[in-house]
Amino acid sequence: MASDTDLLPFIEKFEEFYSVALKDKISKLLADYPAQKSLVVDYYELERFDKNLADLLIKQPDDIISAAEQALINSQAVTFKTAHPEQSFEPHVRFFNIPSSNLLIQDISSRQIKELISVKGTITRRTQVKHKVKVAVYLCQYCDAKIKVPMTKNATIPQVCDSCKRKALKLEEDESYFVDIQWAQAQEILERLKGGATPAQISLLLEDDLVNSVTPGDTMEITGIMRIRPEGKRGKDSAQIYERYLDVVYIKSTQRDFEEIETTKEDERKIKELASDPHIYEKMRHSIAPGIYGHDEVKDALVLQLFGGTPGKTMPGGAPIRDDMHILLIGDPGSAKTRFLQYVCELAPKSIYVSGKSVTGVGLTAAAEKDEIGDGGWTLKAGALVLASGGIAGVDEFDKIDENERAAMHEVMESQSVSVAKAGIVAKFRAKTAILAAANPKFGRFDPSKLPVVQFDIPPTLLSRFDLIFPIIDVLDEEKDAKLAQHLLSIHQFAAGSRDTKEEAILPPIDPVLLRKYISYARQHIRPVLSAEAMEKLKEYYVQLRSRGKTEGTVPITPRYIEGLIRLSEASAKVRLSNTVEVQDAERAIRLVDYMLNKVSRDRETDKLDIDILATGRPKSQIDKINEILSIAKRLQDQLGVVEISRLVMQAEEKGIDEITARRLIEDLIYKGELYKVKPGFVKIVEQSG
Repeated sequence: MASDTDLLPFIEKFEEFYSVALKDKISKLLADYPAQKSLVVDYYELERFDKNLADLLIKQPDDIISAAEQALINSQAVTFKTAHPEQSFEPHVRFFNIPSSNLLIQDISSRQIKELISVKGTITRRTQVKHKVKVAVYLCQYCDAKIKVPMTKNATIPQVCDSCKRKALKLEEDESYFVDIQWAQAQEILERLKGGATPAQISLLLEDDLVNSVTPGDTMEITGIMRIRPEGKRGKDSAQIYERYLDVVYIKSTQRDFEEIETTKEDERKIKELASDPHIYEKMRHSIAPGIYGHDEVKDALVLQLFGGTPGKTMPGGAPIRDDMHILLIGDPGSAKTRFLQYVCELAPKSIYVSGKSVTGVGLTAAAEKDEIGDGGWTLKAGALVLASGGIAGVDEFDKIDENERAAMHEVMESQSVSVAKAGIVAKFRAKTAILAAANPKFGRFDPSKLPVVQFDIPPTLLSRFDLIFPIIDVLDEEKDAKLAQHLLSIHQFAAGSRDTKEEAILPPIDPVLLRKYISYARQHIRPVLSAEAMEKLKEYYVQLRSRGKTEGTVPITPRYIEGLIRLSEASAKVRLSNTVEVQDAERAIRLVDYMLNKVSRDRETDKLDIDILATGRPKSQIDKINEILSIAKRLQDQLGVVEISRLVMQAEEKGIDEITARRLIEDLIYKGELYKVKPGFVKIVEQSG
């Protein structure tokens, strides 16, 4: 670092700059100090004042920032001391908006050592706050002489006393001046990565008022001086290997969904032109996984999930209302579920893809790890759902996730947060993530005649949190099979370079790059509001289904599905770049929910819609029969002390339950532990303790 004499011209320049451009900001700093300790300066303001000084800030940040801080102290120390005689004035000057803000973490190189750079990254962890000596006071054990040493970057610790020349110096902690420091780690923002590259990481050193300004999962723009330190690992050539870190000068949150997808004026023109196309929904549908034939309803739903509902809505009490949609694809192996997930994750401007077999609960939410960048204590590291916040998480093999680890999904899917209590650390992370999950049946193939809950290892409590559930079933249909075969053959023929096939039948109507920008633009700028007509349509549908359920003795839909319908309607309006949800949007949402209810919530015995199939795992008709059998068993047990199965079946038949169903339900109750066999042909009710 240059001496004070060398810095004098720069100090004078900054004093002039402050008097010309930053009078108001400095007045506010003086009024708020020490609650506010930093003067924040836009790089472009400095460049307008003196281009050479701005260029030097990038190349020699240590000297220029030191000069800027000294100039601020020189020009304002008297004013501050007059008002606060007891306090010392030691402000920071923090620069932001420097030209290299599009630099990727992976592109930081050794050429930029000691330069001021700016990167964008997602915070993955932060350590506990530590305290670093800023001004060390040493006391001689022999002659009581004191030596005060400012601990600058190149400061050396004194070995001998200046007075008696003996090696008897001891650090006086009580008289030394300390400053708070904290280490953090940032990784490359997912939407900026190309081709599935592993995200690069960099350590961050936060000092003084920047401490505790970041939380794992936050997306930040970080301005700092690139420094190096010896790598901690031992081994061959370890003395010559250094790791990089950013000595942070300024950090600010950029927590906007898809903020990293930039759109030019030309892109905006194309997007608005596309939005006015009357066939926009068909084009969107055919642009989702064009290699997969059919499944139009699934593709329609995935389009709406990519666009999402209206963000930022809160309930009267202040609780946020979820705007992200969760979709579950269930069905036969080889039915392109994984392909759907991977295509959506490729298309979504921000996404993470994980497979249930290879993911752990801490990998999804947050892990407690030994702190390698601090002092070896424990620290929390954000998991996949936290890092995907503001985007889509594709979770394949959803049914294969361990039951204990799947429990973490409940909070993420409803409250969109992750609460962690690990290694003595209690924290809450933001996880505003839309989940697209896929699951396979337990017994190989999906059986339409059986209840979905019976066929999947997914608890009803979790199933009910999905806005839409689609069974993807392999139906034997000669005409459909012929079209599918022709579609696949055409794709392979086209991929091999043949031009005998029609390109428009193979290629997506909307280019994937433009579609990503379209989704990003809609999510950033469009905030649809329900029109009175759309509200009436949704209300009419809900009331009609509920009243039908009342007459049929079922529960066709619950209040939770109204919110799902609203989210779907808002997303439909976003596709058109409309700020008003119209009747056609409500009808599109109703059509998708109707399709889902008919596929997964229809009671096979009564042919009636019954949401209890998803909410409790059984249709209401079956629950009523179980309750009837249990009440007959209770009556028989009270009379005879024990229940004879044949008599129980006979009395169940009198109540309209056929013998086969009655015996199956009794076996089920024995298996579930509601009844137990006392001897062959006789059962008793299990008494509930408490």
